[in-house]
Amino acid sequence: MADSPSAEYSLDESGVRDLLRRTSPDLAGLPLSLFADGWDNSMWRLGSELLVRLPRRELAVPLITNEQRALSSIGPALAAIGIRTPVPLISGEPSELFPRPWSVVPWISGTTALASPRSDNTAWAPRLADALRALHATAPADAPRNPVRGRALSTRDDAIRPRLDAFRHRTSLRDAWAAGLAASAGSEQVWIHGDLHPGNLLVEDGTLAALIDFGDVTVGDPAYDLASSWMLFDARGREVFRRATGSRYDDATWVRARAWAAYIALILLTQSDDRPEYFAVGASTADELDAGKNS
Repeated sequence: MADSPSAEYSLDESGVRDLLRRTSPDLAGLPLSLFADGWDNSMWRLGSELLVRLPRRELAVPLITNEQRALSSIGPALAAIGIRTPVPLISGEPSELFPRPWSVVPWISGTTALASPRSDNTAWAPRLADALRALHATAPADAPRNPVRGRALSTRDDAIRPRLDAFRHRTSLRDAWAAGLAASAGSEQVWIHGDLHPGNLLVEDGTLAALIDFGDVTVGDPAYDLASSWMLFDARGREVFRRATGSRYDDATWVRARAWAAYIALILLTQSDDRPEYFAVGASTADELDAGKNS
């Protein structure tokens, strides 16, 4: 697997401790070690219960800001049904030490759903349905707006056409996209996670424990999040998931969700050469769309 992009800025252990001394001196003496350098953020394990998140690229700065802004509203609603989220405990302000926002968030244990067989995920499909029903509440007028996610499918038609052509043997992808474009457009303006792939769901003791990485949180059409059901579940699991959502989403929303699943599958198939685990998600999602046709 290819390395993450080079950091445009970073801090070493001493620098992270200096930030903590400025904001929370009581935390600065806790054990501190680099946990991971992702594509967008550096993450430092702080003691046994905390994680420091710092953007390592300019593109990630608004993602940190979005999380800080949105999770204070979203987190309590999910916590009420037992779903954890990385609600910032400290929202670090830019300073001369690190002129960008940063956060201290809870450490959330669990294994990503990337490691879970689709058939096993059915057990917690109703729990994800409950989580999305709680998440998809009306967002304030000033909520973050992603330029891609949660918008009308028609805004991505030009971008997806070359990928559809490249995978013309996957006729279900083209069919799903066409059906989504023909469906009535969504009018809801609700909070959506915006990046609800298997790597951003944590599973513990056989059940859904947490939704993480809300950097792409936005306001828009909940169909974008519902597309995750084709990434996570087999046909039976999707049936359980949809039934558990009750009457919350109309038929047109599910048609648009299937179209978004096709879109995301194509993105993963064409942009994940360096991330085989995500290429595999794209391939298995396309397989589910092939097998299910209309489910």
